[in-house]
Amino acid sequence: MSEALKVHDLKPAPGAHKKKVRKGRGEASKGKTAGRGTKGTKARNTVRVGFEGGQMPLIRRVPKLKGFKNPNRVEFQVVNLDKLGELYPSGGEVTAEDLAAKGAVRAGRPVKILGTGEISVAVQVKVNAFSGSAKEKIVAAGGTAEQV
Repeated sequence: MSEALKVHDLKPAPGAHKKKVRKGRGEASKGKTAGRGTKGTKARNTVRVGFEGGQMPLIRRVPKLKGFKNPNRVEFQVVNLDKLGELYPSGGEVTAEDLAAKGAVRAGRPVKILGTGEISVAVQVKVNAFSGSAKEKIVAAGGTAEQV
């Protein structure tokens, strides 16, 4: 009667596991050039980032632009007075949330009212900013312009 096979007796087939070749790690290893060929920059591990083999690098070929872009610039979504007249024909209270609900602006961004066009109804506008002419026209029509 043969002995039962146990888990601790299992082992891989001969030749199934080979040791990893560690190139360039001392005299007993696959030494000398370690798979890098002979001489040249690539054999020496000294190629810096952006180096193009002596060709004028991209960063120096591209023109430098004057000025700068202000990272703190506040970009307003604009709504003109004639659009306010269309959206609120009977007047009433206007907020940035109302304008977003009606699809005039996107929610969560600052809104500015500009003075293009005329408005004949009294509206109570509460938004982030107004142009001077817009404020005058809203007050002249009997409304109020309040900056939030």
